[in-house]
Amino acid sequence: MRLLISNDDGIYSPGIAALAEVASEFGEVRVVAPDVERSSAGHSITSGRPLSYKRTPLAKVEAYRVDGTPADCVALGASQWENVDVVLSGINLGANIGNGIWHSGTLAAAKQGALMGMRGIAFSIPAPEEEPDFESLKPHIRSVLTLLLHETVLSLVNVNFPVVPPHGILWTRQSVRFYDGRVVAGKDPMGRKHFWFTVTPIKDTDEGTDRWAVERGYISITPLRLDLTDEKELAIAHKQHPL
Repeated sequence: MRLLISNDDGIYSPGIAALAEVASEFGEVRVVAPDVERSSAGHSITSGRPLSYKRTPLAKVEAYRVDGTPADCVALGASQWENVDVVLSGINLGANIGNGIWHSGTLAAAKQGALMGMRGIAFSIPAPEEEPDFESLKPHIRSVLTLLLHETVLSLVNVNFPVVPPHGILWTRQSVRFYDGRVVAGKDPMGRKHFWFTVTPIKDTDEGTDRWAVERGYISITPLRLDLTDEKELAIAHKQHPL
């Protein structure tokens, strides 16, 4: 099995090193990741300039850094390494749950793999003040990979680990009840107005969702789909306005 690994935190992130180490137990691994952090890059693609692809030292695995987005890395990596079976993305320093997955570069890398006919799995963990203990997380990474790499039906999956030692694994749905992003105005030292896009804590999450599971110390696994069609709304539209 060939496993292509990327992320949006950049090739020197401890999360991608931990994922690559565990993933190498399951098959042949190659890392192709951004040369710098590209968090919240979404599914942007670089089309106005060429990309560079440079070999990079990374413990025990073949690795390359790219001056592009997470989706660029997957597209380029798969073009230079034939017969990739699965794209793994992460482990992101920061949860990718609920509506946040819409602008997640981590999820976009896995999604790019799915768009190209491969399977895609994204991994994230909340970012506390101190770096997560990836060493103690490795057995749980191994458990999730054992489950998902042998599950050939799911083409795109979003995985979120809790910071605390997990109580177990839950199948979940995406939490779409709340959006946790907001714009906060401020001023720079010269008195000029500027703006920060930041996060607002969310409470009262719905049972069975990704956010609900992670808050309670479970690993959340959410199957996703590429088809964004709202079938219910489409049926209503056909009925009310037949064309």
